[in-house]
Amino acid sequence: MKEYNKLVRDQIIEIIKANGGTPEYHTADEAEFRQKAVEKLGEEMAEFILSGDPEELIEIQETLILVAQLMGLTPEELEAKRLKKVEERGAFTKRIILERS
Repeated sequence: MKEYNKLVRDQIIEIIKANGGTPEYHTADEAEFRQKAVEKLGEEMAEFILSGDPEELIEIQETLILVAQLMGLTPEELEAKRLKKVEERGAFTKRIILERS
């Protein structure tokens, strides 16, 4: 049996069972949920960096929204903060690479 110890999407347990598996799992308390969500965000970013697969961007986005919600931000509030940052500091459209300052 493969070890995971990671946060998974809500339907994964049912999918494993439907495929004949017998998953061992538990429901996280608030502290563990927060920790595993942050770990999941890092995991998904690393997978995207390694694979370049656009599907991983979906995983990153979903996990980012989860982490923001755990920090008390709605998706709309997160987007408003993003837009404010763009207004104040710009985006990344000019492809500027800072070499020294």
